[in-house]
Amino acid sequence: MAGNDKRQLLIVGAGPGGYAAAFVAAQLGLKVTLIDREVNPGGVCLYRGCIPSKALLHVAKVMAEAERATDWGLTFRKPTIDLDKLRAWKTGVITKLTQGLGLLCKQWKIEYIQGEAAFTDSHTVRVRRKRAGTDQMSFEQGIIATGSSSAWLPMIPRKSHLVMDSEGALALESVPKSLLVIGGGYIGLEQGDIYSRLGAKVSLVEMMPQLMPGVDPELVSILHKQIEKRFESIMLQTKVVEAKEQKNGLRVRFEGEEAQKKEVVFDKVLVAVGRKPNSSGFGLENTKVQLDDKGNVKVDARCRTDDPALFAIGDVTGGLQLAHRANHQGAVAAEVAAGKDAVFEPRAIPFVEYTDPELAACGLSEVQAKEQGIPYKVAKFPWQASGRAATLGESVGLTKVVLDEAGRILGVGIIGAGAGELIPEATLAMEMGATALDIALTIHPHPTLSETFMEALARALKRSTHIGAARERDTLST
Repeated sequence: MAGNDKRQLLIVGAGPGGYAAAFVAAQLGLKVTLIDREVNPGGVCLYRGCIPSKALLHVAKVMAEAERATDWGLTFRKPTIDLDKLRAWKTGVITKLTQGLGLLCKQWKIEYIQGEAAFTDSHTVRVRRKRAGTDQMSFEQGIIATGSSSAWLPMIPRKSHLVMDSEGALALESVPKSLLVIGGGYIGLEQGDIYSRLGAKVSLVEMMPQLMPGVDPELVSILHKQIEKRFESIMLQTKVVEAKEQKNGLRVRFEGEEAQKKEVVFDKVLVAVGRKPNSSGFGLENTKVQLDDKGNVKVDARCRTDDPALFAIGDVTGGLQLAHRANHQGAVAAEVAAGKDAVFEPRAIPFVEYTDPELAACGLSEVQAKEQGIPYKVAKFPWQASGRAATLGESVGLTKVVLDEAGRILGVGIIGAGAGELIPEATLAMEMGATALDIALTIHPHPTLSETFMEALARALKRSTHIGAARERDTLST
């Protein structure tokens, strides 16, 4: 395709949102150009985020199960870790998946360009190709799918070889003897869990009163108790005020209620304090696109920006920074660009924390229902009463459901083994407007962990077969 030809739909960014938009648009008959700096689609999620982290978390999970097997009468020798082989396996997973996406681009006749794009106006981008100079490309409609990048702290030396961001940590160059994780959110906990299983003495600092701020405290407290068994220390309501590199490591100074020492020297520090939208450096100021005060691109329910020619999807639009949210937004943007009547209005978006144990949730938590003044009641099923959890040696867990006055599901939280595989049923139930009775009457296979969802709601209806009826929350709360 010649450089001056007008593209029908041009997408900047080939992460889970961008490539989903490209594939759906191509299936709907649009001629699509997809631009990204990597050799194949995938974005941070596949190259330096979700996929490599989950691969390494699986390794950590296997090591944990080997340790727990002594309770079942099985004893394994302490595992030895071949970092080179582990990195090669992780890289192989990434390569397989990203090459698969590259093949799909060819199958759908999508023009994929490896390079960097910047808007010069609402219908034109300047593309600096990886190996072929710079082009000016015009287009009819465009989608901004530029994602996000790691946020940073001003007191942390960014160029120090002793400091990592979340993407650098997944490169797994080495396993330090001591590691400080700054940030007790999803990323910090997952990567801290990986390094602790691989042999590092991990300390974690979080400035808020609990890990995973904003998530149901009851579920988080269960996770906290399990994580602190593996971590050297967890310091809440504490912040890092200074970090200085010296010969024997990075000297970090703390302030806060749970700071065990004022200063500690660590071999390495991992900064995991969230992510910021990639909305600068792409020439958006040359368009009519508007940003909010946090740098997020403003969009409506059809993923349209303030510029009639441009859509935006994924992390760059703020909200939950999740690959599956971006994926569905991408499909909506593609459909609207193709003239379809589509809208992004999910009742619930699930999230999963892939630690051991996993924590997953969708919809409103109990705290959120209370804050919003919604009359509610809570249904719970502790995993100590689950036959399947007992057979797996995974009885640490809880399934918790928030219901409205009519017994309709407002939100679900699950902590326990495989919670991420269980939460989609709850999300579907919310999308379909299911009630407690609908789930309680749905036959679930026995013995499975999926029964805990059914049992929680059956218990609320005083028809549970494996645990006594819930009494403490039979009346509505506000």
